Amino acid sequence: MNKIFTMLTAAVLTLSTTAVAAEKEMIGKQTLTLNSRYMTPEVLWAMGRIATAEASPDGKKIVYQVGYYSVKENKSRQVLRVVDADGNNDMLLTTDKESETDPAWIDNGNRIAFIKGGELWTMNADGTDRKCLSDTKGEIWGFKFAPNGKKVILIKSIPFNEIIKKTPDDLPLSTGRLVTDLMYRHWDHYVEQIPHPFVADVTANGLTATIDILEGEPYECPMEPFGGVEQLAWSPDAQHIAYTCRKKTGVQYAISTDADIYLYNVATRETKNLCKPADYKGYEADPTHTMLDQPMNSVENLKNNPGYDQNPQFSPNGRYVAWQSMARDGYEADRNRLCVLDLTTGEKTYVTEEFDSNVDGFCWSNDSKMLSFIGVWHGCINMYQTNLKGKVRQLTDNKADFVSIAPMGNTSRLLALRQSFSTPNDIFVVTPGKYIAKTQQLQVTHENKHLLDQLDLGRVEQRWVKTTDGKYMLTWVILPSNFDPNKRYPTLLFCEGGPQSPVSQFWSFRWNFQIMAAHGYVIIAPNRRGLPGFGSEWNEQVSGDWTGQCMNDYLSAIDDAANNLPYVDKDRLGAVGASFGGFSVYYLAGHHNKRFKCFISHDGAFNLESMYTDTEEAWFSNWEYDDAFWNKKLTDRSKKTYDNSPHKFIDNWDTPILCIHGEKDYRINYTQGMGAFNAARMKGIPAELLIFPDENHWVLKPQNGILWQRTFFAWLDKWLKK
Repeated sequence: MNKIFTMLTAAVLTLSTTAVAAEKEMIGKQTLTLNSRYMTPEVLWAMGRIATAEASPDGKKIVYQVGYYSVKENKSRQVLRVVDADGNNDMLLTTDKESETDPAWIDNGNRIAFIKGGELWTMNADGTDRKCLSDTKGEIWGFKFAPNGKKVILIKSIPFNEIIKKTPDDLPLSTGRLVTDLMYRHWDHYVEQIPHPFVADVTANGLTATIDILEGEPYECPMEPFGGVEQLAWSPDAQHIAYTCRKKTGVQYAISTDADIYLYNVATRETKNLCKPADYKGYEADPTHTMLDQPMNSVENLKNNPGYDQNPQFSPNGRYVAWQSMARDGYEADRNRLCVLDLTTGEKTYVTEEFDSNVDGFCWSNDSKMLSFIGVWHGCINMYQTNLKGKVRQLTDNKADFVSIAPMGNTSRLLALRQSFSTPNDIFVVTPGKYIAKTQQLQVTHENKHLLDQLDLGRVEQRWVKTTDGKYMLTWVILPSNFDPNKRYPTLLFCEGGPQSPVSQFWSFRWNFQIMAAHGYVIIAPNRRGLPGFGSEWNEQVSGDWTGQCMNDYLSAIDDAANNLPYVDKDRLGAVGASFGGFSVYYLAGHHNKRFKCFISHDGAFNLESMYTDTEEAWFSNWEYDDAFWNKKLTDRSKKTYDNSPHKFIDNWDTPILCIHGEKDYRINYTQGMGAFNAARMKGIPAELLIFPDENHWVLKPQNGILWQRTFFAWLDKWLKK
C-alpha cells in the first residue's frame, strides 16, 4: 500500500494542472488513472467541487462554478462552465488561470455576470465579449442585479473601528490591537472590517452612483461569518431591497441572534423593519445567563421575531416576502421555519409548521402560490413544497442530500445540487410530480465520474437502534470497500458536531466515510439526541444536557454494533469526531469503560469553563450551558454541564488519543486541544497533537488536508490494526 500511496502522490503532483484535451486552457481538473481501487486523500483532493448553479430565465441552460485544487501549489482555482438543461453541450467558459466565481444570468439570459479579481465582469452566454464593469481595486466579493438590469447590489468590506481601535498613523508597523468591547473576532479573523451592501447604477460605461444602503451604520450585511448575497433580495419592480441584518454591537451583539429583515426603498433611501413594529424598544439582556427565560423570549414577544430571520425572497408578483425564521433569541440552532409576510396586509404566516424540522433553503413558484424547500428528515435532505396556507407535501424521497434549491428559470422545474455519502455535488433538474413516485430527477453533471468509476466504495446501510430511554435512533452503517461478511473489522464510532447538525447523507472532503471505508473500517454514525430530522423534542434534548442522553445514545450505537453485527470486532473500536463531536470524544475518554482502543478529537471543547469566555459568539455558550460559571445561583442544567466538563475526568483517561486543532479557530480556541494533549501526556497516555497555525475550525488548504488524512489513518491503524 505504501508504494501505491507514493506513486499516486507523485501522479497528483505531476498532473495537478493537467488540462482536458478538448479545452485549451488549464483548469486543474485531474484525469488520474488510479493504481488502487480504494479512496485515498490524493483522490479526494483531485475531485472537482461544484459550488453554485443557476438556470437561465428560459430554463434551457445552467451556468455553474467548479473548484479544482492543486496539491503542489497548495491552492484552488474556480472556473465557470455552462451546460444545457438536459446535460448536453457542457462547455468551459473560463479562459485563463485566474479564478472566476458567482455566475448569474443577466440581460434576459443573453449574458452572464461573475466576479474575477474582486471586480464585477460580464460576458456572453458562450463566454465571449468579456467586459469589466467595476473599478474598485478588487473590493467586490458579492453582487445581485436588479430584475430590470439597471442597478446592482455590490458587497464590499468597509473599515470598522468601533471595537478594535485604529492603529495610530505614526506607528504603521505596530501589530497591537486595542480592543474595547466584545465581538472583536469572528470565526477566523479579527473584526477590523465589516461587509456592507452598495447600490450602483448600471450604464453602458460601467457602474456609477454607488450608494451604501447602511451608510453610517456599524452593522454587518451580509452577516458574519457565513452570510452571502442570499441575505439580500430585489423586489420584482426593482424599487425595494430586502436585507438581513442584526443591528447590535458589542456585548449585546455577542449574546444575541436577533437578526431581522429590513425593507429599503431605493428611491427615498428609507428603511423599514419587517419583523418588528416601528415603536419596538427591545430588551437589554443579562449577558451571563441564557435568554431562554429572559423577556425577549416571552410568549408575547415571540410575535416580534426575536430570533434569527434571514435570507429574504420576494414572490414573483411582489406581494409577499418569505424568509427563514428562528423563533427564539440566543439560540442559533432553533428550528428554521419558513415565514411569509403579506406586504399588503402585514400578516405573517409560518407555512412549514407541518414539517417538524429545518428549512435549509427555499424558492418561490412562478405563480407566487407555492414555495419549494429542502429539509432534513430521518437522515436525508429531501425536497418539499408548501402552499401559502401551510399545506406541506414531500416531492422526493432520496437516500441523499439536496444541498440547494432554486427555480429552473421561468419553468415549473427545480434546480438543485445533490450529494450523498458516496458522491460529491452534482447538478440535478427536478420536475415535481403530484406524488413522490411521479417526481422526475435528471442528473445534469457527472463531475467526478472519471474518478468514482475507478473506486470500490463501501455499502451504506440504515439501522434503527434502541436507546437507553426506550426510543429508536437512526444509525448509518458504512461497510469497508472490500467488505467480506465472514471477516471482523475494526470499527469507528463517528461523533457528530453542532451539537445540532444532522448526520444526513453529506459528502465531506475531510470527514469522508468512504475514505474511512477504503482503509478497512466499519463506520457507525448515529443520529443521537440533539440532531434535527426527528422532531423538535429529539432536537432540543441536547441543550443543557451535553453529557446525558446524547452520550448514552453514542454508547447505545456502538454497543449495538459490537454485540449484534458479526463483522464488527468489539476488541478494535475507536471513537472520532470534530467540534461537539470532539468534545464528545474527550468526554467519552473518561467514561467509556474500556470500550475503545483509541480516540481522535478535532477542534473539540475540553474545558467548558474556559470555553465559556473564550468562544467568540457568547450566545452559544449561554444557550447551551445556561449560565456563566461564576454566577452564584447556577441552574441545575448549568451546574451539571460544568461538573461534567471533560477536563475534570482526566484521572479516568487510559486510552491513546490524537488531538487536532487549528490556531485560527476562534469558535473553539486551539488551547482546548493543547490542554487535552498536555494532560494526556502528563498522565503518561500515548498521545499526539496535530496543530495547524493557519487553519480555522476546518482544514481548507490541500497539503494540510492530506497531512490531516495521513495523520488520522496512521493513528487509527497503529491502535486498531495490531
